[in-house]
Amino acid sequence: MPQQQRLAEVFVELADTLVVDFDLIEFLHRLAERCVELLEVEAAGILLTDQADELQVIAASSEQTRLLELFQLQSRQGPCLDCFATGRPVRVADLAAEASRWPLFSAAALDAGYGGVVALPMRMRERIIGAMNLFTAPSTVLAVDEATTVQSLGQAMADVATIGILGERAAREHQLLSQQLQIALNSRVIIEQAKGMLAERHQTSLDQAFAALRAQARNTNRKLADLAQAVIDDEPAVAGFLHRQHDPGRPVDNG
Repeated sequence: MPQQQRLAEVFVELADTLVVDFDLIEFLHRLAERCVELLEVEAAGILLTDQADELQVIAASSEQTRLLELFQLQSRQGPCLDCFATGRPVRVADLAAEASRWPLFSAAALDAGYGGVVALPMRMRERIIGAMNLFTAPSTVLAVDEATTVQSLGQAMADVATIGILGERAAREHQLLSQQLQIALNSRVIIEQAKGMLAERHQTSLDQAFAALRAQARNTNRKLADLAQAVIDDEPAVAGFLHRQHDPGRPVDNG
């Protein structure tokens, strides 16, 4: 298959993240594998930020690469960390010649059989969500134009993947927000029904019934909607609690 056709297929593959069964781990492992396949690098590793904005190893083309990426985080030095901090690519053709830049990482990378590295930011505009390392073998000395091509294509693949990931996150967050809104609306219907039942059952106002319902929910550490459902279901455990809330001389907690 011609290289250009294969590249086009891979870019389409990386852009397709808005699927029902999207699996982020599988998606990023595929990205690492496609980089090795198309860019003729020895290995690839991918780090993404967690909720605390800390980099975590999320995918790698081999176990050896995964362990090297973990060592990079543990030693707090390496190209991915610099790339993530600056938002700019980092390219080192010969790690042995520039070992002083990251002495611990360089030694570990050379021991693992890698001679050079290109670190690429996973970013969209000002938002950086991680970085991708592309490793070359010691015997592979890329010419300047070859190295530039590897960096350009690798960055394009990282960019497409980043856009896809952020788009999937936005869609998931929107769906979650819609689900939460629907749950809230459903809960409101249940609560209104329970208020009406309590008000009628105990000949009190809707406001007093709702105040009693809220107070009981707090006192028993239950969600308001769950307690309302229990009232509707006439559970023995909640029967008569409104009377207890309205004992003579006891003020209603309107919280």
